[in-house]
Amino acid sequence: MHLISLISRICLIAGLLVAPAAVAVTSHDANRHNPPPVSAAGSPASKFDEKAALALSQGVIGKTVGDYTLTATDGSKRRLSEYRGKPLVISLIYTSCYHICPTTTQHLAKVARTARGALGQESFNVLTIGFDTPKDTPVAMRQFARDQGIDMPGWQFLSADAPAMEGLTKDLGFISYAAPHGFDHLIQATVIDAQGKIYRQVYGMTFDTPLLVEPLKELVFGEPVTPSLLSSLSNKIKLFCTVYDPTTDKYRFDYSIFLGLFIGASSIGIVSFLVLREWRRTRRRRQG
Repeated sequence: MHLISLISRICLIAGLLVAPAAVAVTSHDANRHNPPPVSAAGSPASKFDEKAALALSQGVIGKTVGDYTLTATDGSKRRLSEYRGKPLVISLIYTSCYHICPTTTQHLAKVARTARGALGQESFNVLTIGFDTPKDTPVAMRQFARDQGIDMPGWQFLSADAPAMEGLTKDLGFISYAAPHGFDHLIQATVIDAQGKIYRQVYGMTFDTPLLVEPLKELVFGEPVTPSLLSSLSNKIKLFCTVYDPTTDKYRFDYSIFLGLFIGASSIGIVSFLVLREWRRTRRRRQG
């Protein structure tokens, strides 16, 4: 067990050295390409307050998301409870967004592919949900998915009625305000654990790959589905030794850590054996 602990610590240090720690926060500035309208008092017309929105978003971490009924692009009903049992990523968008939501979704797809390459193709699910309930119908969500080129197993595009969306956005710590060119809101992807609790919020239209993959890695490899010594050891090794390579923007299993550990342990073992053998010989000579 001491060896397992040593392996975990060495790999954890390696992972921390390569994983960036910064968290980017970006609001959905729907008027990015056009100056926002100004009220008579000279201040922007939108009620959006980024600091307040961020505080609300962070404040729901650790809370459980309710079991809401949503509608898939084929018209079938889905309950959020159906996605329990493995990590879940939820991204809220609105389909009439012409630039930011499409870019956000395409970047999320890129990172999700990287995550699945490292963690397993069926290790987590992704839901893109339209929060503009009058317009984000199943048909609109299906077209949005096609426009972004998203056709990935374990990723669904869903709609909701107004009551369900009101409860869901409250649970996710998501707030939006209508603006002349769409909506103002934080761009966030919410990472939810297998029990339905919010584990992490990831912000930005584009963000560093580890900001999403690291929390997913912690959830996927943190606890084995079937507890056992072998699965626990395997998951600990995968957790700490699956490391991010910024030069390729990919994750890899670092075998060199084990090679170095084996060489070091072998050297220590040989030296210890020689010292112990010499100590025994010296002791026998003194006794004789």
